[in-house]
Amino acid sequence: MDAQRPLYLDYMATTPVDPRVAARMSECLTRDGAFGNPASATHTYGADASALVETARAQVAALVNADPREIVWTSGATEADNLAIKGAAWFHENRGRHIVTSRTEHKAVIDTCRWLERRGWTVTWLEPGADGRVEAEQVRDALTAETIVVAIMHVNNEIGVINDIAAIGEVCRAHGCQFHVDAAQSAGKLPLDLQRLPVDTMAFSAHKTYGPKGAGALFVRREPRARLEALIHGGGHERGLRSGTLATHQAVGMGEAFRIAAAEMPEEQRRILALRERFATALSKLPGVHLNGHPTERVAGNLNLSFAGVHGDALLLALRDLALSTGSACNSAAGAPSYVLRALGRSDALANASIRFSFGRWTTEAEVDHAATRVAEAVDRLRALSPLWGDTAIDTARKVAS
Repeated sequence: MDAQRPLYLDYMATTPVDPRVAARMSECLTRDGAFGNPASATHTYGADASALVETARAQVAALVNADPREIVWTSGATEADNLAIKGAAWFHENRGRHIVTSRTEHKAVIDTCRWLERRGWTVTWLEPGADGRVEAEQVRDALTAETIVVAIMHVNNEIGVINDIAAIGEVCRAHGCQFHVDAAQSAGKLPLDLQRLPVDTMAFSAHKTYGPKGAGALFVRREPRARLEALIHGGGHERGLRSGTLATHQAVGMGEAFRIAAAEMPEEQRRILALRERFATALSKLPGVHLNGHPTERVAGNLNLSFAGVHGDALLLALRDLALSTGSACNSAAGAPSYVLRALGRSDALANASIRFSFGRWTTEAEVDHAATRVAEAVDRLRALSPLWGDTAIDTARKVAS
């Protein structure tokens, strides 16, 4: 642990770039490296850069068992979500203008769907169960003859729960609508086999997988073909779906990050799960602690907890030596209770009392033990100062927790 910097437990917000990734990226930046424009086909500088980009494309495809030709480079998962949803909506608008999604999606999906809603599309907003999951039966019941795209995330970025995208995809495939999945939080953490999964488009982010910020990709299925209109025009790059000069170093960084994930994911996720369970066990005797989301159908590195009688922002201030968050980094400045937790039926008080703990590649047992001790101390201290946390509240919390 670095005594000069907070202990980092916010791996679902972003991950540090792996030194192996940074080393590969640096080879593409300077005059001595592959700095050429990948689209410049008339000289070796462009050819060298293009070869590296295509190697990286193959590395991204390999992690998810896709054809490299199905990988389209983007600036991140947010752009990929926009391209998938808006692109499908525009391409198929003559066939229908109905979209199905959930109230617990990432803002990149929610705001995109709201944007389309304001322009004449109809959106059905599914409510998750109390465990945070969206079920295939809900999707089936929401479909109409006008439905052209369904967007359901694989892993929730706040509470870490895993949706059954295979079952949801089968429903969409039978209905004939395109199924989009935001997999920013699952790539590199869960096995993904796009040869088998009935998914039409899938969004990926490099910086959630120890790669660089500003890099992402969209899987666009070739058979059966997912049809999209482009959002960005100007040169017809990426098979006409995403124009613009490719950033070789960003693509190479994402490719290397995904290569490492493919090689190390099983062992790494087992280690991270053990750390999460160690942390949860250390806090298990603390009364009034509520787990948000499904207890087992969740990614290894996520633990979202509400501490009754304590406001999350106050707890963060008391834990300034720990780098934590109260939810999504994309919504951290909003000041309102988490829309994800409210959709699960949490009261505003419990939603405001939540902290997202996320563990990753460089988290150690010593750090987990230190963090658990600090959290327990801070919660006890803040509760002692709260007029709402007395003997009755403690008894109630213990009954709920038992």
